[in-house]
Amino acid sequence: MNKPLSQEDIRRYNFNIWKLLIAGIVLFALFIISVGFGLFGELPSFRDIEHPKSNQASEVITEDGKILGTYFVQNRSNVTYDKISPNVINALIATEDIRFKEHSGIDFKRTFTIFLYAIIGKKQGGSTITQQLALNLFSEEGRQKNFAKRILQKFQEWVIAVKLERNYTKEEIIVMYLNTVDFGNQAYGIKSAARVYFDTTPDKLTVSQAATLVGILKGITRYSPTRNPERSLARRNTIMGLMVKADLLTEQDYEKQVEKPLGLRFSAATVNDGIAPYFRAVVKSDIKKLFLERSILKSDGTPYDLDRDGLKITTTINYEMQVYAEEAQKEYMKILQASFYDSWKGKNPFKGKEMQIEQGVRRSDRYKSLQLEGKSEAEIKADFNTPTRLSIFTWKGNIDTLMKPIDSVKYYKLLLRNAMMAMDPQSGYVKAWVGGINYEHFKYDQVKMGTRQVGSTAKPFTYAVAIENGYSPCFSVLNEPVTIETPGSPPWTPRSSGTVPGYLTLQKALALSQNYIAAYLMKQVGPVAVATLAKKMGITSEVPASPSIALGSFDASVYDMTGAYSVFANKGIWKKPTYILKIQDKNGVVLYNDTPIPVPALNEEVAYVMTRMLRGVITNGTGWSLTGKYGVNGPIGGKTGTTNANSDGWFMAITPQLTAGVWTGCEDRAFHFISTRQGSGAVTALPIYAGFMKRVYASKTLNISKADFEPPKNGTTITFDCNQYQQQEQPTELDEKLGF
Repeated sequence: MNKPLSQEDIRRYNFNIWKLLIAGIVLFALFIISVGFGLFGELPSFRDIEHPKSNQASEVITEDGKILGTYFVQNRSNVTYDKISPNVINALIATEDIRFKEHSGIDFKRTFTIFLYAIIGKKQGGSTITQQLALNLFSEEGRQKNFAKRILQKFQEWVIAVKLERNYTKEEIIVMYLNTVDFGNQAYGIKSAARVYFDTTPDKLTVSQAATLVGILKGITRYSPTRNPERSLARRNTIMGLMVKADLLTEQDYEKQVEKPLGLRFSAATVNDGIAPYFRAVVKSDIKKLFLERSILKSDGTPYDLDRDGLKITTTINYEMQVYAEEAQKEYMKILQASFYDSWKGKNPFKGKEMQIEQGVRRSDRYKSLQLEGKSEAEIKADFNTPTRLSIFTWKGNIDTLMKPIDSVKYYKLLLRNAMMAMDPQSGYVKAWVGGINYEHFKYDQVKMGTRQVGSTAKPFTYAVAIENGYSPCFSVLNEPVTIETPGSPPWTPRSSGTVPGYLTLQKALALSQNYIAAYLMKQVGPVAVATLAKKMGITSEVPASPSIALGSFDASVYDMTGAYSVFANKGIWKKPTYILKIQDKNGVVLYNDTPIPVPALNEEVAYVMTRMLRGVITNGTGWSLTGKYGVNGPIGGKTGTTNANSDGWFMAITPQLTAGVWTGCEDRAFHFISTRQGSGAVTALPIYAGFMKRVYASKTLNISKADFEPPKNGTTITFDCNQYQQQEQPTELDEKLGF
């Protein structure tokens, strides 16, 4: 039989238990202190906690405060506490940490339960929000699987959680948490998640939307509303039930919300998606150059990374106008492309174009990739003639098909491209930018990066020089061939189709885009003066001082041409087309801002007279369809342009508040419409502007006025009302020089 323990034995036993317990507590405290001093792995400093190394997406923002898109490695954008709906806060606390407002970073009531589950290797969501934040901010490896490392990591979480609680308010902690968590589908942080899943902002999230997003945190795949909508719905309802239990949601509101569907408005976060992708690509490239040229660096001396450093880029783009421009392009280009194919029915568009097809092959990504693989020219040729699965762009959507890569090159050669830009001529701010037809397939920007021959849209430069030199729009000229001789060059006599015989006023000649009379004016004023004016009006590409520039023989970008036409609309003042207003770092510090500087380019009276002449193009000239066919009525002046063989179609337009330029053509000038009737700028470019302006004028929020251009305050001395104009009967000195 066992001898009963004496009182002394019991006291000794209890004393030993207490010694072990105290020793355990001391060892535990020493271990925690050691963890705090980084003896078991480096912990973040207070500076690290102040500036966590989380990737933040840089945001491209419109003038009206909407997000055009982001540049990101992780699509993460931060938001402040006052911009987060209480529904999100309540759903998070009810689900993840019901005593969040009471503990100091560690909830000891749950600590031992966590350890027990950790020991047996079973996942248990017992960490506080502060501990989860610590892991999100500073553990690049995520949850450890090894038992010893898992225990050490837990202690590290504790230390960091206590640091966080000591230095931040509860509001700041919950904001940091919501800004760093992963919601799946490339949505990091509550701001990105609200946009990606519900196309809204965090402050507008409803109870059910907030519960859906918080539900994802338990498993971004298992409870993903896009991959597993039924599980996501069930989890959402569970969370709303927890909110009721925590007195953060009433039973009545729960009953209203629980029967609702998920109601997703999902939009995947990719750099290609969203509006203005060409514009965003140009902005990114420009900022890199700008920061390099101006040595704009971070405080530690390293360059900014737009994909990681959370910059806020405020642009001049108007969200509504951008949408309208893209809609107008898509609407009409479908029709025009079908017309283009019809024009080539029964004919071989590739006859004699072998060189262009070969160039297309060599410029393709496929060719370059095969070269990098070490393939010979014969092997590459065989590859291009072997059917394979390809994703092809069409105006009905991408099509996966089996075709030879060489046939895809030919297909894309016949695909019409288009670009458009609109700006405010008075401020110089760009409002809409459509750089191409599909950024996923065609990355090259045709607004600023690409240049094409401008054709008759250059004629107003010559006319403006003539008006500045004393000609009236009502001056009459015989519409006949003109030859201009230039020293060192062969004589130049322009060709003309659609010539209107007899005497024409300059106003009528511009309206009907008559080549001979443009050449006549060039002969009077000289190419140097015209080239000089074009450069003053913002054309940055080469404008040679040759007579043919009267008919637009030089190349220019949509960006430059739109800026140049803004001079007519802005009383002779040129302002560089500006699209980046301000760049801030993630803390709101302004790194760069820009305001266009006004540069006088043209006499105000001449600029006003040119608005009258350009309006005549719309009312009585080649741009008549804008009003006559498409019903767009307003104070609009414009000029159509069509280059040789109908390779390029242009339409330039001005109103007091908006200047716009539209270009249409194939990638290669060798491919084009057969007839001018189908391929002129009035047919290929003007209708897109018409679709854009119809939407702009119909908008109740844009407030674009239909008031006409303001005349100079001191009036005009140049006669532009040809009904009241009588040309002098006696020959003037100028007439005698011209041989009249």
